[in-house]
Amino acid sequence: MRLLRAFAAAALAVLALTGCSTATAQRAVPPLPRTERDRDDLIDAAQQVLVDRCLARQGLTLPNASAPQDHSASAPQDRRLQSALFGRGDPELSVTLATGYTVTAHTDGCLAAAERDLYGDQRLWFRTRVVVNNLRAEAQQRMKRDPDYRAATARWTRCVTPAHGARPDRPDPAVSTRCARESGLTRLRARLEPALLARVRAERHGQLTTYRQLRTRALRRAADLYAERPIQVTLKKGSDPS
Repeated sequence: MRLLRAFAAAALAVLALTGCSTATAQRAVPPLPRTERDRDDLIDAAQQVLVDRCLARQGLTLPNASAPQDHSASAPQDRRLQSALFGRGDPELSVTLATGYTVTAHTDGCLAAAERDLYGDQRLWFRTRVVVNNLRAEAQQRMKRDPDYRAATARWTRCVTPAHGARPDRPDPAVSTRCARESGLTRLRARLEPALLARVRAERHGQLTTYRQLRTRALRRAADLYAERPIQVTLKKGSDPS
């Protein structure tokens, strides 16, 4: 989760119109970013604003990464900030993935509050986001169970293992690449992984749809959040700021 203050400035730039002359205007509905990266940045920037506001209500602020750190701050103050940001006690949310890993989160704390504001349903967003963000890992887990892939992996292991000695924990990259090619592992991975990922995505169609819907809601909420603030809009020559 990227909580970088730089995103706030980047998001304001994203909401600007390009041109040759500038004027200040207040837009009721700012234009939405076109690229996925810029949309991610806008949502992250809005989340940062919401988190900062939440912390401020408790008399807290996140340390500025570019500012000198005050090492005299007390441990209780640090713990208070951590609790206010991430929540207290045992996490209330938990998702166990098909890969066997379990991901947890709190429903209290400023991060959770910001997600509720942006996505509407923090619990649903958490469950959906965790699953969608691990679709490739799920496909790779299935690939490792494929008989042909397991056989190719065994050939790769024999290839990178010295004639006299155990297989190194970290084989030489050049040797690893050569063995992956000679064992057929590279070719199998290129064939299996896209097909398995497509299958996993098809099976998770409902969660992918929910993910897109929640993300669209967050994007609109983020745009509304910045519409409440004065925005420097760059206008083309001859354009009407109205």
